[in-house]
Amino acid sequence: MTSPVVVRAPALADVPALARVHVESWRETYRGLMRDEVLDDPGFLARRERFWTRLLTEDRYRESTAALAERGDEVVGLALAGPPLDDDATWDRQLYALYTRVTAHGSGAGAALLTAVLDPGVSAALWVADPNPRAQAFYRKHGFVADGTSQVDEGVREVRMVRRPPAR
Repeated sequence: MTSPVVVRAPALADVPALARVHVESWRETYRGLMRDEVLDDPGFLARRERFWTRLLTEDRYRESTAALAERGDEVVGLALAGPPLDDDATWDRQLYALYTRVTAHGSGAGAALLTAVLDPGVSAALWVADPNPRAQAFYRKHGFVADGTSQVDEGVREVRMVRRPPAR
């Protein structure tokens, strides 16, 4: 029987596992979309470790919300959200990252991570690789719709998706 997925806030001791999942999920998700030199860069893991360490320790990230998903003693996903980064933002929060290992797809980890970092009642936006039909379908299922805006980041075309809570 597979262990249930547990979502919690990360601690400093989780940094190596967070960095590893971040790198491995990028390789699983973006291979063929992103240049191999980026995905296979020997310094990629160390940069992710520095990023997660700063995120968990520096005051400038205090408005961000991070979560990790674990199954048993293995970290299988991560999510990060915070204030909007886009100059034209008309939403309250932005999802910066939500990655799960392929082995966790369909386990509910992604949905639990999304809920952990973004209140469903708050407007939010995100950027998602295009093409990435699985991720785009996941976000549509959770109320996000493409707003017609696109950009290229790390050589990958991305589309912006926005979620507006229903009017009360």
